[in-house]
Amino acid sequence: MADRTKLVTYEKQGQVAIFRLADPPANTYTYEMMQDLDTCILEARMDNDVSVILLTGTGEKFFCAGANIGMLNSVDPTFKYYFCLHANETLNRLEQTPKLTIAALNGHTVGGGLEIAMACDMRIARKDAGKVGLPEINLGVLPGTGGTQRMARMVGKSKAIELMVTGETFGFDRALELGLVNRVLDAEGHDDFMAQVMAFAESFTTPGRASKAVGLIKRAVQSGAEVPFESALAIERELQQQLFQSRDAKEGLAAYIEKRKAEFEGS
Repeated sequence: MADRTKLVTYEKQGQVAIFRLADPPANTYTYEMMQDLDTCILEARMDNDVSVILLTGTGEKFFCAGANIGMLNSVDPTFKYYFCLHANETLNRLEQTPKLTIAALNGHTVGGGLEIAMACDMRIARKDAGKVGLPEINLGVLPGTGGTQRMARMVGKSKAIELMVTGETFGFDRALELGLVNRVLDAEGHDDFMAQVMAFAESFTTPGRASKAVGLIKRAVQSGAEVPFESALAIERELQQQLFQSRDAKEGLAAYIEKRKAEFEGS
């Protein structure tokens, strides 16, 4: 296959892996972009030095405007089906990776863009930087990259149905009220926003935070929420046992007894 420009870029800053959706101006995604995102997820997952994944869009106007409509209009229904299936698998891999994932919403986050963001553990938005919502109804389709399921789990079934059947888009402050975003940052420009988000991401890394415990808390919640309660408790116990055997748990307990600040290693 001929070389092509990567549609998701990957870089590391300390223990944070930064993915940037890189098809400006709107960073709409195609099958090729999802392949690149999948590759980045696997690279970060397998890198023991990465504790947090930060996902954002290139530029200042869009996190992601969703699937590339021109692409969808040019392919047959079979391709569309497998395109959606692969996107589901990619976002599930992101959601189930036992490392904290944060979406930095630097601009408009609509349609499939919001679906990508909802697959992350937390969403941090720049105040007044854009709109958010799932307006696929206006195209005669439904949110097909996990949107119907993840939004319902975040805001409740009735509100999710209302938001999707009306196709309403709204600002980040309303998204915060609904529970679709965790924080809205009042930043002085794009660079300041990203600096604040990076500082937030780094707060979950060693030595100040037990990053392995952070990742397994995420995994307990993401996996446990989708199975019966007794099975979820079993997942919790197994993950806790892994932590009981970790160096960080020994350090955390010792630091508490010795009345000092713990110095975690992430292992």
